[in-house]
Amino acid sequence: MAGPHTGTRPMPIHMTAEYRARPGSVDRCLDTIRDFVEAIARDEPGTRLYVAWRDERDPVHFLHHFVFEDEAAEQRHRSSEAVRRFTAELYPETVSGVHFTRYHEVASNHLPTPDNS
Repeated sequence: MAGPHTGTRPMPIHMTAEYRARPGSVDRCLDTIRDFVEAIARDEPGTRLYVAWRDERDPVHFLHHFVFEDEAAEQRHRSSEAVRRFTAELYPETVSGVHFTRYHEVASNHLPTPDNS
């Protein structure tokens, strides 16, 4: 049986970013995150998904999940003005920096979009 990533289409890149904000800076971080995600939605069509979550039990703990359509989209994201501004504003407010993890999709229940069915 063929897998979902056969053929010549590039595989999407799934990543997370996880960090803890300094107590007292959470409201500032929330504003920065919202502005960042808005800029991504407006300016980065190659970023298929960008979601930021805040831990319900630990309100200084954040996890972002994002999906790029390919390596080129990831590179455009990394070199964007939005990322430059986000890192300048958010990173100093973290306890010990941001930890990034890259993932390969193993299984999913999401429905294919018309361009990747």
